[in-house]
Formats: sequence, structure tokens, C-alpha cells
Amino acid sequence: METAIHDVETRDGGRLAFRTFGDTGETVVLLPSLGRSGSDFENLGSALVEAGFRAVAVDQRGVDDSTGPVDSITLHVLAADVASLIESLDCEPAHVVGHAFGNRVARCLATDRQELVRSVSLLAAGGMVEPSAEIREALRRCFQLELPDAERLEAIQAAFFAPENEAAVWRDGWWPGGAAIQGKANLATPLEDWWEAGSAPLLVVQGLDDATAPVANGYALKEQLGDRVELVDIADAGHALLPEQPEEIAEAVLGFLARH
Repeated sequence: METAIHDVETRDGGRLAFRTFGDTGETVVLLPSLGRSGSDFENLGSALVEAGFRAVAVDQRGVDDSTGPVDSITLHVLAADVASLIESLDCEPAHVVGHAFGNRVARCLATDRQELVRSVSLLAAGGMVEPSAEIREALRRCFQLELPDAERLEAIQAAFFAPENEAAVWRDGWWPGGAAIQGKANLATPLEDWWEAGSAPLLVVQGLDDATAPVANGYALKEQLGDRVELVDIADAGHALLPEQPEEIAEAVLGFLARH
């Protein structure tokens, strides 16, 4: 569907680029995976518009045209970027959906600025239970754009996709500079700063073949936070989720939003 590209100034003088899907209805802010852009949300954005929402997909610092200082970068800084966006759109409280790395920023925002967040949906919600060393290396190789195509696709397959799904759909769209900034922010921020996502209602959608954010993370959140968490397991999906099972992801998110 047709989207519009905009940007907003951040608190520290950067620019946060975002694309909008639709222009009416409650706002759903979409935060993409490590070093990837808001274009990953094309399918979910369309489904949200059809259901009567306005979707806003963010490009975080270092991705495409989004900029900002990085010397003292943390997840709190990235969350403040999103807070600036929500306030500029005058749409608070907004629903927030975070995919993979984006779920960390979503949870940090919901912790730091609870008044801006109506609900939080987490797609591939890692953080506590880490992937294996082999998968961490595969994730690193996804951003080595100089590698032969076959080698990069092998890494993308291992880190992001279930065995039966085709990794070539994510051959492009990687921003190594953005991934480096986001990785630095993650390392600078203690898990306890963002893990519980404040007090917002939580949806956790996880692929049963996710090697990068093992499903034990979602189960841990559910055990810890109880009825505050709705947990949905998706078969035949890994860490990528969005291109792997778009219809099931949309069904889970839209059902959750309808209840909140």
C-alpha cells in the first residue's frame, strides 16, 4: 500500500525518520529488528490500516535517514526518540509493537514513559535467555555485506528463519551502521531497566523455531508477569516472523489490540 515518509527532531538534535500507513484511527508505532528499517512492516501496516488503525513504522538511529549522537547511546536514548515521535503526532497513549531488537526499545519506552504507551506487542522477545555462540556469529555475519551472497544467506537463514522458510526474502534491507549503534545501546543498558515494560499490557508472539530469541524468553515473561502477558506461539517461524507468517502475526496483533 502507499506510505508517506516523514521525520521528526529528537531531543538531542537528531532526526528520526518514519513512514505512515493510513491517517486515521488509534496509532500503532512499529519498531523494527536490529539494523533493519520500518519497511519490514509493510504487510502488518496494511493489515492495521484495514482494521481501522494508523500505523507508524520507525527507522531507528543509523538506519536510512535517521541520525543522532551515539557517544552515550543507550536503550533509554532510543526510547526517548520514539517518545518524541509520539508526542509530535499528539497520539498518546499509543500502541507499540517491537520486533526483535525493537522489542527492547518498546519495553524501555513503556518503562520510562508509561503515560505514552497503551499496550506493547513483542514479536520475538529476547533478552534474558541468550542464543548460542554459533547463532550470535551467524547474526554478526548477516551484516557483513561484503560476504558472498550464498554465505550471507546461510547466516540469515540460521539467525532469522525456520528451516523450511526462504531467507532470500531478507537478502536486502540491512544497515550495518544502525546495527552497531543499536548493539552499543543494548550493551549499555541493564536488562532490569526494560525487561518488564512498565505496567502496560503485553502480547508476546514467538516463533517456535527462533534460535536468536529462544522461546524460553517468552515463557519467562509469562511466568513472571502472569495475566498481564498474552503469549502466542507460532509454528514454522523463526526470528524473522514478519515475512515468515504474516497472516498469523497480523491475527495475533489485531486480536490483542481489539482487547486493549
